[in-house]
Amino acid sequence: MADHQEASVTLPSDPVSVAAARRYVGNVLSEWGLPPEADAADTVRLIVSELATNAVQHTLGQSPTFTVDVQLERDERLRIGVTDSHPRYPKRLPAAVQQDNGRGMVIIRWLTAECGGRLSVSPTPEGGKTVWITLPWSVPVQS
Repeated sequence: MADHQEASVTLPSDPVSVAAARRYVGNVLSEWGLPPEADAADTVRLIVSELATNAVQHTLGQSPTFTVDVQLERDERLRIGVTDSHPRYPKRLPAAVQQDNGRGMVIIRWLTAECGGRLSVSPTPEGGKTVWITLPWSVPVQS
C-alpha cells in the first residue's frame, strides 16, 4: 500500500465547474474505498462544492482556473486543497453585508471541525492561495 496517493484536476473558473469538481473528488474517493453513499462522502462533496464555489465567485475574474488537489497520506489523513490565483484570502462576511451568500467559509469550517479535521490557507508561489481541509481517514485504501 502506498504511503501517499494523490489526484488533481484543473477546471475553468466557471459555475459549471463546481459540479465537475464535486464529481471528480467523489470518484477519486470512491476509487480509494469510500462508498459514494457514505455520510463522509456527502460531507466531503459539500465541502468541495463550497470551496469550488468560493474559487469561482470570489476571485473577481482574476483566476481563470482553479485546481482541486486530493491527497491521502498513510491511510490516515485526507487532504483536499482548492487553489486559485487570486491573492485575497477568504474571510467570513457579516450577515448584514451579504444576506444571500457569504457563509461558505462558515459552512466549510463547521463541517471540517465536525469531522475532526482542520482548515488552513497557504499562499502559492505564484501569488494565489490554496484553501486546505484535512480530515481523518478511516476507510481502508483499495490497491
